[in-house]
Amino acid sequence: MGIIERIKEIEAEMARTQKNKATEYHLGQLKAKIAKLRTQLLEPPKGSSGGGDGFEVTKFGHGRVALIGFPSVGKSTLLTMLTGTHSEAASYEFTTLTCIPGIIHYNDTKIQLLDLPGIIEGASEGKGRGRQVIAVAKSSDLVLMVLDASKSEGHRQILTKELEAVGLRLNKRPPQIYFKKKKTGGISFNSTLPLTHVDEKLCYQILHEYKIHNAEVLFREDATVDDLIDVIEGNRRYIKCVYVYNKIDVIGIDDVDKLARQPNSVVISCNLKLNLDRLLSKMWEEMGLVRVYTKPQGQQPDFSDPVVLSADRGGCSVEDFCNHIHRSLIKDVKYVLVWGSSARHYPQHCGLGHSLQDEDVVQIVKKKEKEEGGRGRFKSHTTGPARISDREKKAPLKT
Repeated sequence: MGIIERIKEIEAEMARTQKNKATEYHLGQLKAKIAKLRTQLLEPPKGSSGGGDGFEVTKFGHGRVALIGFPSVGKSTLLTMLTGTHSEAASYEFTTLTCIPGIIHYNDTKIQLLDLPGIIEGASEGKGRGRQVIAVAKSSDLVLMVLDASKSEGHRQILTKELEAVGLRLNKRPPQIYFKKKKTGGISFNSTLPLTHVDEKLCYQILHEYKIHNAEVLFREDATVDDLIDVIEGNRRYIKCVYVYNKIDVIGIDDVDKLARQPNSVVISCNLKLNLDRLLSKMWEEMGLVRVYTKPQGQQPDFSDPVVLSADRGGCSVEDFCNHIHRSLIKDVKYVLVWGSSARHYPQHCGLGHSLQDEDVVQIVKKKEKEEGGRGRFKSHTTGPARISDREKKAPLKT
């Protein structure tokens, strides 16, 4: 029996099992088995060289956005309109067969937009090259899930289910669970608050399913069984997602209003070029890019070429800003002067831990090199050797 058949068999058993207090331990074990099998499904087959025809393209710019959706929902048209890069669009499905990159120039930054082939139900099991498509989405900073506004709402649930099956968690934050394997000492289970979904016995059973018998587990929030399994697996990717409903020109205004009021959703029409500016501003807001301008001492700030930071790519502190310019700069920083929304007054003296915000201006003040030899009237300005024997002998005078 293959891995996919075993997963379907366990899913059928979970569907047959009633959910109550008596069966929650059994259901927890079944969930752990499914998570292990899905991890095995994502691993390359043994003996393979690892080469293959993938979709990965080189990272470029200050952020990366992936377009994911069913075939013929308008992904290629959206890429062409936002970036100017031509991506073939036609009236038949699977027009795009590989990854096509484009660059969006927005707010003095460059954002890489990837047009991926359409994925179908069962993509997490490898149907329609779905695994390659989802692997590229894992390396993105933001996912734009393009949906057809005229189709049923079920498309969104199907795509979310396929992405979660391969370890992508959309619009979620990592669970506050501390987990660490140990060599000896058994399993230590603690929590900082009352738990309603997981107890000590269920945690032990899930860890034993993974053959872990020595570990330390600390719950800092009321997490579920699925959150605990995600932490144990350790290969989950928590990523932001914006749901883009295209083709709003073929439905009524009431339906458009209903879709637009859903969380993390934007309604657009590529055919009539409606609401594309709102989509760009929503992308900017979700990616959380921070532009920082540099100011040399005694000169005006340089507003032409900002340093772009983000929480997903390194961080937004002064230390991250210095490392972005040059790794060796951090040793020479005495303090920095900051103008902008993160400063309480202009300018504010800040240290390396200060968090910067969008459109701040930063001036770095370096440490002065210490001069050798005394201070004040004891300072020696001579550059000659200290010992008399080391001095160069002058050539004799010509007579």
